[in-house]
Amino acid sequence: MGLLQDLRYGARLLRRSPGFALVGILSLALGIGANTAIFQLLDAVRLRSLPVSNPQELAEVRIVGGNRGMGLTNAPYGQLTRPVWQEIREHHEPFSGVFAWWESVPHWAGC
Repeated sequence: MGLLQDLRYGARLLRRSPGFALVGILSLALGIGANTAIFQLLDAVRLRSLPVSNPQELAEVRIVGGNRGMGLTNAPYGQLTRPVWQEIREHHEPFSGVFAWWESVPHWAGC
C-alpha cells in the first residue's frame, strides 16, 4: 500500500513541475540510449568478431600476480610470458581450443 501512495505522490509532484519532469525524462532517455548504443558497438566489434564458433562459451584465464599465485609482480594479474603461453597452448585438454591477445595498457609515471 505504501508503494502505491509513494507513486501517486511522485506523480503529483512531477505534474506540478513539468520542466523538472521533462529534464528527468530526457536525462533517463539519453542515458539509456547511450548505454544501449555503446553495448551494441562493443558487442559487434569485440564479441561477434572473435574467431570462435561459439563466443558465448568463452572463458577467460588469468595468471594471478603478487603473492597469491605464480606471477612475479605485485600487480593484480601477472604477465603471460611466451613459455607459459606455450605450455597452456600445448596442454589445453579442458578446452576445445585456446587463443590469446595482448592489450596495451599505458604505464603512467608518478608525478
